[in-house]
Amino acid sequence: MAHLLLKDVNKVYPNGFHAVHDFNLEIMDGEFICLVGSSGCGKSTTLRMIAGLEEISSGEFYIDGVLANQMSSRDRGIAMVFQSYALYPHLTVYENLAFGLMLEGIDADVIEEKVQATAKILGLTDYLERFPRQLSGGQCQRVAVGRALIRKVNVFLMDEPLSNLDAKQRVTMRSEIKQIHRGVGATTIYVTHDQTEAMTMSDRIVVMKLGVVQQVGTPFELYFYPRNLFVAGFIGEPPMNFLNGKVQGGRLVFDGEEGKTIDISHIANDVAALEGKEVVFAFRPEAVNLVKDGKEPEEGYTFTSKVELTELLGDNTNVYATVDGVNVILKINPHDTPERGSECVFNIPFKSAYLYDKETELAVETDIVRH
Repeated sequence: MAHLLLKDVNKVYPNGFHAVHDFNLEIMDGEFICLVGSSGCGKSTTLRMIAGLEEISSGEFYIDGVLANQMSSRDRGIAMVFQSYALYPHLTVYENLAFGLMLEGIDADVIEEKVQATAKILGLTDYLERFPRQLSGGQCQRVAVGRALIRKVNVFLMDEPLSNLDAKQRVTMRSEIKQIHRGVGATTIYVTHDQTEAMTMSDRIVVMKLGVVQQVGTPFELYFYPRNLFVAGFIGEPPMNFLNGKVQGGRLVFDGEEGKTIDISHIANDVAALEGKEVVFAFRPEAVNLVKDGKEPEEGYTFTSKVELTELLGDNTNVYATVDGVNVILKINPHDTPERGSECVFNIPFKSAYLYDKETELAVETDIVRH
């Protein structure tokens, strides 16, 4: 295991492109960290600086308290798993796993023991004599993980290792990588654009946008307490719904012809401070409760929408609707699926509603406990 510390780390390329801005993060021994964000957000560049494959333009990077900016990749005690597997096609699975140990001059008996132990952990014992071309994508990925695992390093770096797998293989490999992490205990940094991978695998998530860290927190914290609009829209599937409006006379007046208003004192600590501001009212698709005919709405905010499209997914139905011309997605019980073109009335509990300052894009302070 290893303790990592990044202090004000920047990456600026010779052409002037600033890829990573003032990256600060402390990673504890044995922690599983995910870096997430859209393509080009700087997550892979950050990983490569940690690995020593990219030079740090400014800032400091420490491994167990030792400054590692100028330390070679070989001396950092790091193993990296790439998106492309990077297996040697002319070598068998056994030889791919053993290759790094052979370069270090380790005795053949020790290599045999380590290869067999690693193959057993990853379920590769029956494939040791096969070549990569004879393996499935999931099996190739296990070999790539095994090649890193066999070195007994303190830090694993994984750069979108599951992106080449199909949906079923991704689910299987997610659980396998997590189980391996628990068994080995090595500090792990995992880069992905898939927020589902980040939510299911990590101890903490780092959300990045255009090279800037937007929020760091546990999956629970990021899902229920997103600190800005980007995180709110990025974390969660389907994404969070946003309705624009302006605070007037202590109430939120929504944009649109109807001019619907709501009392935001339930979800904002200081309503007076928001007077005259443009804000964004937000809620997650699964947070809604349908209001059926003759039923009194629950405590919260009630909206009427027009159903445009429905998607039955088995355990739930995604309802694509409009609220005063604005598109929203509702995630509901499939037995309550409304007809296309019909009106759908839904309620959002106060604890499930969010408010953001449109100018700063930051969450408005509230004392609500969300769950």
